[in-house]
Amino acid sequence: MNFPQKKSNVRVNAQTHFKRLGRELAMQYLYLRDMTPETDSAEDMENAREMFWEQAANGELTSDDRVFKKAKNYAEKIIDGVLFYLKEIDDTLASFSEKWDITRMAAVDRNIIRIAVYELKYCPEIPILVSIDEAIEISKYYATEKSGVFINGILNGVKDALPPDAKEKGNE
Repeated sequence: MNFPQKKSNVRVNAQTHFKRLGRELAMQYLYLRDMTPETDSAEDMENAREMFWEQAANGELTSDDRVFKKAKNYAEKIIDGVLFYLKEIDDTLASFSEKWDITRMAAVDRNIIRIAVYELKYCPEIPILVSIDEAIEISKYYATEKSGVFINGILNGVKDALPPDAKEKGNE
């Protein structure tokens, strides 16, 4: 499998928080899914997901299995949430990327934004600015130099359009 990467599939060190790792893993899986033809059956997609986790577990992550397990659980939550709300997330993304058809966006950027939009709209326990900052930080590692500005612009638009009670979530 070819994952978006610069140095390795995922970065792991003592300072890496399991949620960052989970977001990176989720982005990689969603990227893989974007690159897989839509004609694949549900069984094929499940097999691809299992292979993805096997490859991830055999990579650098085995240096701390506890962190990997927590990251995998968090990534699974994100993946399931993004896939469940994909139409709503993509509609939101499209409405804030006026000059960009989302299918023409770089797949890495699109999936980083999808994860952040999922967290902004459906994960009230995560502070808004954390979701946005994490998306920008992940883009610095996996995407182009200009991606961070693009991602930040879209996510700030999404943030500003959230209902007032959602803007206060997790930000007390």
